Parts: sequence; C-alpha cells; structure tokens
Amino acid sequence: MLDFRAMDTLVWVGLGGNRGDVRATLAGARGALAAQSSRPLVCSPVYASAPWGEGDQAVFFNQVVGLAPTGAPRALLAALQAVEARFGRDRAKERRWGPRTLDLDLLCWPGVVSAEAALMLPHPRLAQRRFVLAPWSEVAPALVPFGLGAAVGSLLADCPDGGWVRRCW
Repeated sequence: MLDFRAMDTLVWVGLGGNRGDVRATLAGARGALAAQSSRPLVCSPVYASAPWGEGDQAVFFNQVVGLAPTGAPRALLAALQAVEARFGRDRAKERRWGPRTLDLDLLCWPGVVSAEAALMLPHPRLAQRRFVLAPWSEVAPALVPFGLGAAVGSLLADCPDGGWVRRCW
C-alpha cells in the first residue's frame, strides 16, 4: 500500500522514449533508478503520447517514477545521464525534442529550487507537458511539486498542452 503522505519526500523523474524496444528500455531504466533509491519506487502507468516539439516522429511512451535518492541532486542527474547513455542515447548527436531511446528528466526534488543551466528544478516546462502530468496524476494527484504552487492534478487540469495522451500499460 502506498503511503500518500510520503509522496512529497520523493524525487520525481520522468521517463520517455520512442526508439527501439521502449517497453524493455523503460523496465531497464526503472531497474537502474531502483538502484539509486533507498525505498521501493513509486511508478505510474505508462502512457503513449503525441511527440512534443517535433511532430514528424514515432509515438512516445512516458512514465513518472518517484524515488528516495541515496545521493545529492547533481549526483542523481549524473546517474540519470549515465543510464540514458547505457540505453543508447547520444545527446551530442540528437535533435532537441527529436526521437530518442530514453529520456530521463529530473522533475522535482523536495526542498530544492535551482535555476542553474545544468540543473533546473523544478523542471522548467513541467506544467506544460500533459505527457508528464497525466501519468504522474495517477500516482500523486495531490502532490504539490516543490517550487510550484499547485498540485499535479490541478496542473494537469490547467495544462495548455493540447496533445493527446492515453494510458497503455
């Protein structure tokens, strides 16, 4: 049983991809995230969504995961980027918002707001991304991400992103 009172103590990460065996990639990424957490992960269902940014590409699959990190924000960010690389992501060669095997976005961290270019918390476009908010709202609709003034469910209700999303698995 989930302890909903503890949701605001978790770090939240968005997972997504649209190249290769995305189901296996997301499962592998969850395994890697579990190794960075001192407690079991809280995982949303996976959603399919229209590509965001560049429309001429395959459907994306997205999920949101909550974890209790064992390190600091920069250390987790480095670990996320290493996981992306392990699953074939080459940030230097890909187009912004283009197709990718795996994208791991640090969405929010309890008690941390950062405007550094390399570490922006909460994620600067979080409230405009239905593909993040829809799965997140299934596991933590009442959570107010640190640094934002509204709960995930309210952010979803007010989200200006008109792209389609649907629950998959």
